[in-house]
Amino acid sequence: MASIDLAIAGLAIGAIAALSGIGLLVTYRTNGVLNLAQGGIATLIAYVYREMAVVWGLPVWLSAVLALAVLSPGIGVLLERLVFRPLARRRASAAESLVASLGVMVLTLGMCAGIWGLGAQTDTPAVFPNKSVGIGGHHVGVDTISTLIVILVACVSLGLLQSRTKFGRQMRAVVDDRQLAELSSVPADRVAAAGWAFGTTLAGFTGILLAPRVSLSPYSLSLVVLETFAVVVAARLVSLPAAVFAGLAIGILQSELTQFTVNGSLADIYRTLGSNLFVVVLLVLLLAIPNLRELGDAGSAGSFSSRGGQEDTGTVAERSKDLVWRVAGFVMLLAPMLFAPSDLRHAFMVPALALIFLSIVIVTGYSGQVSLGVAGYAGLGALFSLKLASGGMVGIPHLPGLLAILVGAILVAPIGLVTGYPAIRRRGLTLALVTFAVGAVVSRFVFEQPSLAGNLTVNPLYIGGWELGDKSFYVIELLGLGLGMLAVRNLHRGRLGRALLAVRDNTGGAAAVGVDVRNLKLLAFTMSSVVAGLGGALLAYSASSFSSDTFQPIQSLLWFTAVVVFGADSAVGAIVGAAFIVAIDVMAPSGSSTLAVGILALALGWLPGGLASAVRGVIRYVAEQLADQFVAPASPIRGISALAPAALPAGPGAVAPSSVGTKPAVASARASGSTAGVAAADRVAADRGLALTPFGRTLLGLVGGGGTARPTPAPARANGAGPGAAGDIDRHATVGAGDFGSRNHVEGGHR
Repeated sequence: MASIDLAIAGLAIGAIAALSGIGLLVTYRTNGVLNLAQGGIATLIAYVYREMAVVWGLPVWLSAVLALAVLSPGIGVLLERLVFRPLARRRASAAESLVASLGVMVLTLGMCAGIWGLGAQTDTPAVFPNKSVGIGGHHVGVDTISTLIVILVACVSLGLLQSRTKFGRQMRAVVDDRQLAELSSVPADRVAAAGWAFGTTLAGFTGILLAPRVSLSPYSLSLVVLETFAVVVAARLVSLPAAVFAGLAIGILQSELTQFTVNGSLADIYRTLGSNLFVVVLLVLLLAIPNLRELGDAGSAGSFSSRGGQEDTGTVAERSKDLVWRVAGFVMLLAPMLFAPSDLRHAFMVPALALIFLSIVIVTGYSGQVSLGVAGYAGLGALFSLKLASGGMVGIPHLPGLLAILVGAILVAPIGLVTGYPAIRRRGLTLALVTFAVGAVVSRFVFEQPSLAGNLTVNPLYIGGWELGDKSFYVIELLGLGLGMLAVRNLHRGRLGRALLAVRDNTGGAAAVGVDVRNLKLLAFTMSSVVAGLGGALLAYSASSFSSDTFQPIQSLLWFTAVVVFGADSAVGAIVGAAFIVAIDVMAPSGSSTLAVGILALALGWLPGGLASAVRGVIRYVAEQLADQFVAPASPIRGISALAPAALPAGPGAVAPSSVGTKPAVASARASGSTAGVAAADRVAADRGLALTPFGRTLLGLVGGGGTARPTPAPARANGAGPGAAGDIDRHATVGAGDFGSRNHVEGGHR
């Protein structure tokens, strides 16, 4: 085929990608939300279109009109009204909007899987006639011409709307500052709803155009649409013409690559490149662009905390709040030992999936980095383990099964370290897209390659010549989960844990006071990849096979959403979430767990922090009610008045500076310098809501319920006095907003 004919063929897929990019940009420019649910919405509308045209027997044109003029904008308006408007009204961060859009995607995929199944549908009718028009001796498809016309009309209309109309000015005002726009009588809700309606309509059009070209299935079509994010990244989330040009250019280049052939071992890789150029371009662009021009709040990942800014200090009071989660997780893990053999085999999936979820807790819940590529790490752990067990790893001898699982997980660490480097300069939406692109590239270029992942067999595991039975293997899984829990606990506790939480809640503030943000991020990604690799290896042994479908990129989105729903910083919540998903998949039709997680994810607008936060809130409320009835009111904390400079003692008999806000016994213990006394003082301080910071001579004030760290570099004085003067305050204390019953910011000694 001539080069011009290939370019014309590439215009078809490029035009569809450009159309999807326009929808994404319109939604983003009117609402500040990059709609990660674009693929799910496109898939749902394509299924409904096929249902009307094939099953109901409606004319194709009528099915398309109903799908695009009624269903698509209706979905957009509902999403804006029920999901994103509550988030906008409470000025939710971009991280929360990101999770909400993922929840919508999971919900739509669950609906498609639950109604139509996971099988591929190949009989979707084309909305445009399968004809071509001769232009200059070359044939151009009617569908390509029609799509290009739609793109041209959309771009011109949107350009005129933004620059020449009152609605365009209102649109820009809403994006810049929604509350200020509302004070200026701008109908912000209507502007946002219009943006969502337009964006979902173009998403539906994208799905209807793609369905006849690719197999219509919940996961495959959604992934194809997600890969078109390369178009909006090339446009830097700003320019419609740039998005159109990028879509057409990538489509043409992808088509042109088919005229070349490569022989030898790289033949499969080259063919994969030719059919997956969009995701490769997405990854390259994201690595070349440090950060996208995100609108509004780039999103502190502190919103992923399920504790409302009050982290677990290790006290008895805090440990009691997690008692229900711990008991629930313990019971869920041990109960399968009493199951019948067939049911026990289903339970094999729980510890393996829990380890994968724990890896997300490490990188997202504890360090605040959004990782949407965990399925890639899990799949690599499974691949390496099976290769090692079969002697297929070049340069490494055959290893016994259990040792192969451990070594395979460790071999994922360098990959996690390398892929963690983008996190050093990126955050929020940009980092989420980078990690998703990495997972997609690994899936397409490793897991789906017969030369790399083909003919893998899962052999039985042995210990000392004895083959492991079902219960023995389950015990091994529990031991592996125990190792993961131990790693998570050690990472979360102590000085390192406090440093990670500081990076999560306020990266700039943590760096300003000397925290090694760079290495902490790399450590989180590396440990997360190892834990995910261990979980992936156990998952492959649980299923007795290696399947690329198990570790496809869409799974990363589903798993990430599930972890956030059950508490992104809750290790026990990860176990409960894994048990929840496996139980629903076993007892309900296929896709039910996806639907359930999607429904729960939509509730995050009303339950920030997920189910773990809700459970802690209930426990806290019950404890407070019981305390009011059976426990005498506690006496006020002595020394609170000492926070005022006039009340601070002076002279030889003055209390040591670190005694401010503590009981006299604690102050004397600190002054005496005894190890036991200082330890007791620290416990009392923790019980009062105070915690040592990992930053040495630095005071961090926590503002409000969000717990945003505000660094006050040492020396911090209450009245500007020199060292040792009255008014010196404890530089090791972090004062939480909830400690004194109000949203007071204690900084420099003043309230």
